[in-house]
Amino acid sequence: MLTHYHYQQCWLKKQNDSLVPQRQDVGSRVMWTSGLIFGKGEGIIGLETEHGTLHIKLYPDSAPYSVQYILELLTLRHCAGCQFYRAEGRGDSWDIKGSHIKDASFGPPFALIQGTLEAAGTSFQTIPTEVCRTVRRGAVAWVGSGPEFFISLANHVEWKNSYTVFGSVLPEDMEIAEKIAQLPTKPDIWNNINVSVLETPIPILIQRIKTNHA
Repeated sequence: MLTHYHYQQCWLKKQNDSLVPQRQDVGSRVMWTSGLIFGKGEGIIGLETEHGTLHIKLYPDSAPYSVQYILELLTLRHCAGCQFYRAEGRGDSWDIKGSHIKDASFGPPFALIQGTLEAAGTSFQTIPTEVCRTVRRGAVAWVGSGPEFFISLANHVEWKNSYTVFGSVLPEDMEIAEKIAQLPTKPDIWNNINVSVLETPIPILIQRIKTNHA
């Protein structure tokens, strides 16, 4: 139910596991460094979109390799190719707090927005599986080993501990994620699963936040 998006092309591949994206080699540069160094933002980064900035609290203790990769992205002047390309609201299955409604289905829609954090002109190095927390509303997690990721709009206890959760959107910014989930989409089918793909992908700019957030 997730896919791989690369710069100027949307790879909507139908694969054996719809949660695992297809890899695309785009260059020889490998973005990887050692050490986790946060600035004044105390581990909070921003995903800036035309609809607002999603502030994300990173989890370096439980997902150090994931956070290391995000920090490396911050060193780039841009993140061309980083985009949201899929958006699905909560529908009639989850309430505004993300709780599942009794007797409702578990999707579709699947209550998430999905994108990629692979910058054009770089070569992505697989991120090892780290702590797989239960996916709650606001969770930011990789699809497989990245660089595809999603932000959950609901508590997906039915997914058990299937995904590396490397951060969470600050509660006050979830309205931005909800807004993105309501943008115009077109239907597609990935591995026999009905999904909703954004008619116009939304570029993402990754920012280091230099002010404190509660």
